[in-house]
Amino acid sequence: MTTAAVDDVSSGERANGDGAAGIGAGRGLAWLLVITGAAGLLAAWVITIDKFKLLEDPSFTPGCSLNPVVSCGNIMKSDQASVFGFPNPMLGLVTYGMVIAIGAGVLAGARYKPWFWLGLNAGSAFGAGFCMWLMYQSLYNIASLCLWCSLAWVATIVMFCYVTVHNIRHRIIKVPEGVRSALLEFHWAPPVLWIGIIGMLILTRWWDFWTS
Repeated sequence: MTTAAVDDVSSGERANGDGAAGIGAGRGLAWLLVITGAAGLLAAWVITIDKFKLLEDPSFTPGCSLNPVVSCGNIMKSDQASVFGFPNPMLGLVTYGMVIAIGAGVLAGARYKPWFWLGLNAGSAFGAGFCMWLMYQSLYNIASLCLWCSLAWVATIVMFCYVTVHNIRHRIIKVPEGVRSALLEFHWAPPVLWIGIIGMLILTRWWDFWTS
């Protein structure tokens, strides 16, 4: 399976990355941006609402606080939950909404300059890196897991991986041809391995709890 299923282009579209007429993407990538953006937006929205309820009533228990490990409340009360001076999900409300808009634009036939695609790549890279920092904090410092946060992690990882594949396919990001060919052929491998490693970390972090 190649990236054609995720990032097909129309017959008149330029795929050499010079961007003279702009670079579009296939419906697969467009829908992926819409879906991952919507998943992240949903997670950010639910966490934001629960955060406000928690601020109003410190005894409030979020619906996703299911047990000592899966406890969104512990995450929301932590310092890491407001690392920029405001609740982290408020950032997600803006950025995931932007991703949905970009995906909708591509569905409508929009073509963007290479710098725009690089900007989306940089933004999703920052988001993925931030999610990994939050994941580390959640597992090893706060010692709690938030299911909504996990949804945002997965959505951001998939988004970042496929935007990167798109940019490499169109040579906006230049890599050795062998690497490019392998990545285009096995585009599913990086997100699957990445998410699988996170799953294994979660499993081993609370192994005694899951198996008791």
